Amino acid sequence: MPYVYKALPSPVGTLKLVASEQGLVAILWENDTPRRVPLPHAEKADDHPVLNEAARQLDEYFSGERRVFDLTLDFHGTAFQKDVWAELLRVPFGETRSYAQIAESIGRPTASRAVGAANGRNPISIVAPCHRIIGTNGSLTGFAGGLEAKTWLLTLEGSLVPANHRNT
Repeated sequence: MPYVYKALPSPVGTLKLVASEQGLVAILWENDTPRRVPLPHAEKADDHPVLNEAARQLDEYFSGERRVFDLTLDFHGTAFQKDVWAELLRVPFGETRSYAQIAESIGRPTASRAVGAANGRNPISIVAPCHRIIGTNGSLTGFAGGLEAKTWLLTLEGSLVPANHRNT
């Protein structure tokens, strides 16, 4: 079965959901570059069950009704990337981790930069919450969806208070 996709309008832009027979393969951003997550050709399928379930759960997440996703994921990447992406899935809603903390938790304490590279190639954005990974100093760092989307997602989850709402 070829890959299938569906567009999902969201508060952070139109997302492209991609699925295989095995599960959700990707959630891509509106301005994603094809080389970030290389995928074979996908056919449009607005009525595919995996895509419909992913869209439903994402809508619930965006409306503040869902904190944990329950989807079958079909990650494609190197063993190291899959280790990093599996660790992303362990970062709870409303919390953040640094690249160094992820490197430490996968048993590769000197691999912070490689963790950053794997994080940047995470194919299943939001569900595998790469937006929850920040710099060691607390800074928001690169994000495929853009820093505005990262800020929006972290604010939704309560792990980032917008500057104009902070008590000073």
